[in-house]
Amino acid sequence: MLKSVFISFVLLINNSLFAQSDTIKTTLQEVVISATRTETPYYTLASSVSIISADDIAKKQYYSVVDLLREIPGVTIIQQGGPGKLSNLFLRGANPNHTLVIIDGTEMNDPSSPNNAFDFSFLATHDIERIEIVRGPQSTLYGSEALSGVINIFTKRGSVNRNYNIQTEGGSNNFFRANINTSGRLGLIDYFLSINRIGSDGVSASNSKFGNIEKDGFTNNGLTAGFGFDLADLGNLNLKYRITKAESDLDQSEKFGDDPNYIYRVEEQTLSATFNNSSFNGKWENRFNTSILRRFSNAFDNFDYIRPNVYSDSYNRSSRIKFEWQNNLRFIDYNLITIGIETEREKANTSYLSESEWGPYNSTFPEESVVTTGFYIQDQVNISNTFFTSIGFRVDKHQKFGSVATFRFAPAYYFSNLDLKFKFTYGTGFKAPSLFYLYDPMFGNPVLKPEKSKGWDIGFEKYLSGKRILIGLTYFNLKMENMFGFDSNFRTVNIAQASSKGIEFYTSLINIDRFSVNANYTFTETRDSFIGSTDFNQQLLRRPKHQASINMNYMISENLNLNSGLRYVGKREDKDFSAFPAQRVVLTEYILVNISASYKLFNYLQLTGRVENLFNEEYEEVLYYGTLGRSFYLGLNISL
Repeated sequence: MLKSVFISFVLLINNSLFAQSDTIKTTLQEVVISATRTETPYYTLASSVSIISADDIAKKQYYSVVDLLREIPGVTIIQQGGPGKLSNLFLRGANPNHTLVIIDGTEMNDPSSPNNAFDFSFLATHDIERIEIVRGPQSTLYGSEALSGVINIFTKRGSVNRNYNIQTEGGSNNFFRANINTSGRLGLIDYFLSINRIGSDGVSASNSKFGNIEKDGFTNNGLTAGFGFDLADLGNLNLKYRITKAESDLDQSEKFGDDPNYIYRVEEQTLSATFNNSSFNGKWENRFNTSILRRFSNAFDNFDYIRPNVYSDSYNRSSRIKFEWQNNLRFIDYNLITIGIETEREKANTSYLSESEWGPYNSTFPEESVVTTGFYIQDQVNISNTFFTSIGFRVDKHQKFGSVATFRFAPAYYFSNLDLKFKFTYGTGFKAPSLFYLYDPMFGNPVLKPEKSKGWDIGFEKYLSGKRILIGLTYFNLKMENMFGFDSNFRTVNIAQASSKGIEFYTSLINIDRFSVNANYTFTETRDSFIGSTDFNQQLLRRPKHQASINMNYMISENLNLNSGLRYVGKREDKDFSAFPAQRVVLTEYILVNISASYKLFNYLQLTGRVENLFNEEYEEVLYYGTLGRSFYLGLNISL
């Protein structure tokens, strides 16, 4: 049945794309920041970029960034037990710790995590204005962690007019969310304030089909505050503060994993200050940014009637403070030269205590820190508004392993008479070893070198029917080497290698007769390239070869909007770690359909409704972990 629905969706899109004849506003002039760290029109970029706007979020009604990113080409996300549980992102087949996540200029990757990955579990959409996803190695502009790409998130800012907004929603599994925000301007100061709370009883983190019946819920509380100061000729200053306090119930990582009192708590705070000014009639732009990340997490499992001999208590504390100075120079015609320097200090400490039938265990990672300083330069060239290229080079000095250099080359040629762009990028990336990998008493190795990547892509974008339709195709190739693994004594060493290649196809039709479509398909072939691995020459775990998504939006009238989305995820391999040795297993393919609608009763009041997993598909993203079945939600949106 689901396959027939999938085919129907495709046929509907095909008919819709070529049946319309009204003109549309093209996205050619849309400005992108993350690809070059400067405001750059989309049509001049060679980079593979996807953009999610606040309008997209409102139409789809997703409350979690996880669900938004699932529909982006080249992105795979897995959750270990449904909403509010550990969420890992694979970008173009690379590891979760190979993607850098930034929110309002603050790097979010966790310094206390063994691999520095960012967990998307509790990242909500209520305060987000825009998300830019740049695929391919981006270390030349962003340094460590950007081996496979960057996800840059911008939260909302103040508005000229004073606004108040209240959103509420409830639904299946006792789900609820409430958000109150206000924005406006007082003289030379604009402001945005938001308070958010989300929660649910959830489903069993361990798949209920194996008899696990205890539900594992979550709560997520957040506050966002932003202030902008207009300093006239001196420039402008923007301050952003975010805090998230969340709690989630967990299960054990096994087939029969029910655990009634295993709880994970996290508190995350960020503070950033950005000052912008310009001189010499705008030919020299300065940007100073300071950001602070503080994070604390605790996972506690007490003795209980199901597991009377199991106890564990772990905590992670981490922080990162970073200073950046970026200069954009326009003194040479048709050249924009960007020069920047940044330095950061990461600090972390962790502790783990446990007791089981194997006896007590204690592991403590004392507080350690490391400083990294980077210098980068980039030149963007525009020849006759037809040929565009950016060339960049960067050197980072790490306190432990020394220096590492990266570079990037990204030309694009736009045929304005054909509405056709050819693009190519080649770049290198690196990932510094985490504090855990460097200093942990048991697993650490202070002489580790950084992981490295080399990646290139080539493709085209074509506008059809008088710029009514966009079609794009990109081939990518990514190789990673010097990756972290473990020797026979479980000590971290630079030993592993992996590769990923594939294609990304995407097409869109924007607001023709109030009808919009976005569709994409990604083929990814990954390989474990380390000859000493038991998985040598096999596909990397949890990465599907085939995945696709389609989203359609139809604004029937000024008051009524309908949205539907379909997501296909193909077969992928996982491992059953309960067996010895661990056995590879194949997880079945699945198709999910989500629908949503909104109706404006009055100018200030809107009703919302959505259904997730419309056909109640049973599936697993991670072996033995549960996922949501068919779920219903209703809400109100009040704007004053």
